[in-house]
Amino acid sequence: MKVVVTGAKGQLGTDLVHLLADKEYEVYGYRREELDITNFDQVTQVIRKVNPDVVIHAAAYTKVDLAESEPDQAFLINAYGTRNVAVASEAVGAKLVYISTDYVFDGTANVPYNEFAPTNPLSVYGKSKLAGEQFVRDLHSKFFIVRTSWVYGKHGNNFVKTMLKLAQERDELMVVQDQVGCPTYTVDLANCILELIQTQKYGVYHVSNSGHCSWYEFAKAIFEETGIEVKVNPCTTKDFPRPAPRPAYSVFDHMSLRINGFKKMPDWRESLKSFLKSVNHISEKF
Repeated sequence: MKVVVTGAKGQLGTDLVHLLADKEYEVYGYRREELDITNFDQVTQVIRKVNPDVVIHAAAYTKVDLAESEPDQAFLINAYGTRNVAVASEAVGAKLVYISTDYVFDGTANVPYNEFAPTNPLSVYGKSKLAGEQFVRDLHSKFFIVRTSWVYGKHGNNFVKTMLKLAQERDELMVVQDQVGCPTYTVDLANCILELIQTQKYGVYHVSNSGHCSWYEFAKAIFEETGIEVKVNPCTTKDFPRPAPRPAYSVFDHMSLRINGFKKMPDWRESLKSFLKSVNHISEKF
């Protein structure tokens, strides 16, 4: 099976390319320099040439705060870039996986969001990713929209790496406790995507690790698992104003995985342990 991965150098893209290659898929991973998803002709040409069975579209504009002052850029990449990938993938009959986000919700719920819950993004980033979802729905016939959240892994920047780095510089940290969500380890996310693409069970899927926590609880867990001595103080979102509003509650219900018979996602704390063991094993410096 031939698989194209956009955003192949991102934290999810890198793990996807490694996993697919390990499973002996024929993988074509493209970085931004090799495939400009905003260039319709280039996207069409590349996808037509490879003629893949599956396209996993992980490339995105992810600068959440900057998007507030760069809406054209966010929509160009996340909406129209996704349209280009959807049209080109449909033309060659390839299945399409679009990586979306918990930011499509406003965070005002008090029970976990299932895949059929109404969306209402607050930020430009969330709106641009939802626009990408809409193009996928409108222009493609065999798609998996995979919404994920709080992603971390070995490659690229993320919350876990930031916490470990800050702990080397300070003995006290402030972390917000009034935003609750689901951490997601890229390896678990990549494995779930691999399971999805082997089926025709198309639709929207919420894919994160099981369970939930606040950023404050997540930070405390990181230091408990690593045995690093650092004092973590809870604070509120208001204490750290940012340009883009964040959903206060973006806990996922994995209804689609459950009712379509897919494996339960590992618990977030167990996955955090696995990740920390893997980076410790190779003595990675943050």
